[in-house]
Amino acid sequence: MALALNCSEEDTKESLSKVNDVPWQGDMASIPNALRVKNPVADPKAKKGGKIRVYSHQFPKSLNYYLDQFTTTARIFTSLYEPLTGYHPLTLETIPHLARDWKISPDKKKFTFYLDPNARWSDGKPVTAEDVIFTYDTIMNPKNGTAVFRVSLSRFLKPVKLDDLTVVFEAKEVHWNNFNDVASSIFILPKHHFEGKDFNKENMEFPVVSGPYKITEVKKNRYIKLERRGDWWQRAYPFNEGRNNFDQIVYKVYNEEAVALQAFKKGDIDIYPVYSAFVWVEEAKGEPFDKNWIAKQRIFNLKPIGFQGWAMNGRRSIFSDKRVREAMNLLVDRKLMIDKLAYGEYDPTNSYYPDFYLGGEKNPNQPTEFNIEKARKLLAEAGWKPNAEGILEKDGKPFQFSILDRDKKTEKYFTVFLEKAKEVGIRASIDTLDLAAWSERVDKYDFDMTWAAWGSGIFKDPESQWLSKYADEAGQPNLPGLKIDEVDKLIEKQKTEFSVSKRNEILKQIDRIVYKEYPYVLLWHLPSTRLLYWQKYGVPSLPLGKYGDESFSSDYWWYDEEKDKKLSDALSKNEKFTDYEAVVRWK
Repeated sequence: MALALNCSEEDTKESLSKVNDVPWQGDMASIPNALRVKNPVADPKAKKGGKIRVYSHQFPKSLNYYLDQFTTTARIFTSLYEPLTGYHPLTLETIPHLARDWKISPDKKKFTFYLDPNARWSDGKPVTAEDVIFTYDTIMNPKNGTAVFRVSLSRFLKPVKLDDLTVVFEAKEVHWNNFNDVASSIFILPKHHFEGKDFNKENMEFPVVSGPYKITEVKKNRYIKLERRGDWWQRAYPFNEGRNNFDQIVYKVYNEEAVALQAFKKGDIDIYPVYSAFVWVEEAKGEPFDKNWIAKQRIFNLKPIGFQGWAMNGRRSIFSDKRVREAMNLLVDRKLMIDKLAYGEYDPTNSYYPDFYLGGEKNPNQPTEFNIEKARKLLAEAGWKPNAEGILEKDGKPFQFSILDRDKKTEKYFTVFLEKAKEVGIRASIDTLDLAAWSERVDKYDFDMTWAAWGSGIFKDPESQWLSKYADEAGQPNLPGLKIDEVDKLIEKQKTEFSVSKRNEILKQIDRIVYKEYPYVLLWHLPSTRLLYWQKYGVPSLPLGKYGDESFSSDYWWYDEEKDKKLSDALSKNEKFTDYEAVVRWK
């Protein structure tokens, strides 16, 4: 059977107009030296034009990353707004962005940034020190839902303007991440646009931006369209050659993965990152795959790996006892889940920093194996005894709780757990909400147990995740409400350690302590990225760079018109298309 690449509703409504670059009138000598060279991970063959349609599994409650740290939100917001500095994609050295240069004081507490005089907002106004200070004030305003970002910025005094293009941040204390927290982790907002507005209501429309893309259309629960800016202020910088190639990026939203996958197979989505083992093994097959119309690629690189698991809310009496939390871990048959439900695709996670142990270093944390009898014993020690009906009780109250979920496809894993929990006398139910409702509940810690997945950084900072101080502040990542004095002391100790290797040793100590407290039922991780995509794109030799994830495709891939024509020809003739590497590894 030959497939036709369909056009979806939003595609037929308007044809894609080509974005024309506005000639740059600046002085090449004004470009910072580090950005006058070619980008080593960009492909010199890359061309501007075309579009890419990306699968997003849920519609964000906000496109304002300061208010909602959802993955799609992050990808969109960081296409609209920019930090003061960036990272070199191979060496991870700091490189200029909105700031052309910077100076760090000898005591490592004062950071002076010199803004690039070429930097402009999309309305033509210059990016100034006032914008930087306004962004700080916006984040630090306790009325705004920006609590996650206040953790690091609370270490700073209010920044000071020296002149229109010079701003100084001064830290109250030395911390290894102080520079990065202000230089590369905050995205500067235009004061003249946001001033006087309720920032908590700035969710979907961002007419004034500085980044390479702008939002052109938002259709709730359907799609979000971005268009490349032909007047982006950095368009002529040599380091950006081969980047930001698509004239249009469309994030297509499908709440049901089965529906999304069919849309992808029909050609309504171009790239489909696979997060489900079932989809990868059972659904990503058939004629389009056999004939290479669709690439099915597993990509290994040095991307940081986070953790996922079921957070138990220690603020609730039912999970305040470590023995109960350990029992929950013992009732989860991870091997069965991975082998039978996840097709053996994953590695069990026995650390909150699993990428520390991918290179062969032995993980000191002992795996928690399924053991229903040991779980019974721990529950009994914690005071939970079966009543006449076999239901566990303590102080006259039954052992029952609700699992807060936001994804129907994860229910099968909870169901296996619920069967084992029922055997020992536990009553539990699943409450599945949409992303917005789930986020609202979790931000207020209004849950008993919930599935949570956390990304990781190359330079890891444990503070917001595990510091006791943030167990009681709404919207923080310390979902279990963990408070451990020894961990607090180690977090304090690593703050002034500038050696990455020594800091990582402290993190491993924190990991061993937290692991034995069982705040999560840790599940599994994937040491690679799984991608499906229609073979109509130009792709760099390493498709996701050295440290990148699937978002790298929007930044560095490009539409290959000739390849697309050949693909269409192969489809019409029902012929096999170009071979590709099914597994790509960083060399």
